[in-house]
Amino acid sequence: MLTAGVLLVACAVDVEAQEAQTTSKPLSQLREWLNKTSLSSKTLPSLVAEPFAKMGLTKSEAETAAAELWGNRREALRAERAAEMEASLITLRDKSMPFWFKVFGEQPEGGRSLFISMHGGGGAPTRVNDQQYENQKRLYKPAEGVYLVPRAPTDAWNLWHQSHIDDFFDRLITNMVVFENVNPDRVYVMGYSAGGDGVYQLAPRMADRWAAASMMAGHPNETQPDGLRNIGFTLHMGAEDSAYNRNRIAGEWKEKLAALQQSDPDGYVHYVELHTGRAHWMNLEDAVAVPWMAKFNRQRFPGKIVWKQDDVVHNRFYWLQVAPESAKGGQKIVAKVDGNNITIDECPEGMLTVLLHDDLVDMDSMVNISSTKSSLFEGTVPRTIESISRSLLDRDEPGSVVYGQISVDVLAAE
Repeated sequence: MLTAGVLLVACAVDVEAQEAQTTSKPLSQLREWLNKTSLSSKTLPSLVAEPFAKMGLTKSEAETAAAELWGNRREALRAERAAEMEASLITLRDKSMPFWFKVFGEQPEGGRSLFISMHGGGGAPTRVNDQQYENQKRLYKPAEGVYLVPRAPTDAWNLWHQSHIDDFFDRLITNMVVFENVNPDRVYVMGYSAGGDGVYQLAPRMADRWAAASMMAGHPNETQPDGLRNIGFTLHMGAEDSAYNRNRIAGEWKEKLAALQQSDPDGYVHYVELHTGRAHWMNLEDAVAVPWMAKFNRQRFPGKIVWKQDDVVHNRFYWLQVAPESAKGGQKIVAKVDGNNITIDECPEGMLTVLLHDDLVDMDSMVNISSTKSSLFEGTVPRTIESISRSLLDRDEPGSVVYGQISVDVLAAE
């Protein structure tokens, strides 16, 4: 059971901001600020500190502010990242990731789909992994969307689930949203062999970025499927693919996913197929995964979250956030929302921030946050430019924007 500790309210409207609002609207001051300053990676943090950023907004004002901030940020990103898109090469710190993509079909209203497809290899010479990269380009053809194949930054056995991959994929998704008009709610991840190893790991730990995921012929290592609750997940394995017990473990994951869905019928939509008579190469029978995934859209604000930290930890998952220093491997948080009532069913000791948007709760009404036994917060939470800006600082992606946030101190039961 959980008990409540002290309450910390983030982004509250202070008295000075309220007084300032009587003489100056936050939107007009935001526009004045944007007219003077491009929303670059260097200037975005300064916007958070502006007094007008703490003023309360109506729902329509928040929608307008979010749209204008993203529009300005998008143009700044086009300038900041034009060179890496031209070169098809992203460099972060001491590593680089080449990528290739091809566009299929007509662009639908709302933007294109994006299929990130990870190649096999790993633990092999560079030339072998290069060959796998080239092969992956030819494997799948979606009816619509951007089919993108990155080349892993390293040649290690775990080339697709080292910690730097998350940062590369975050940046890659943003680039494709900005330059190729990708719909951030229609992003899919898939991979074969070592790329399938990556899907096993990245699908749950980055689930809030995906609409669906497809694992082909890989091995999960230590990862678990808990975080897959709100995405579509399909697994394809040759029934005769016995190396590293891939086929046996795929069967075990089929049972795990079925059990999770049985206990939580609104989540864990999945499809698992062990292809009869096939070994490691499934002769493209696994290509059925592409249209299967395309049926799904991302849930930005799902009604329930199961957040299980992997060995690579994150500080945000859907509408929950923790301080980076408190994120630990193996930690689990379970939370759900019913109307304006948010319940934290499971959480380790420490501060937990709930990120709010009108698609999650009615922000004009009282919000109640509680554990299974104690009330953690009851009150209204303002929509602010500060919260919108902070969410863009966390992720350069319009679908991750939130309007307000509230932090509570949750103490684990003894």
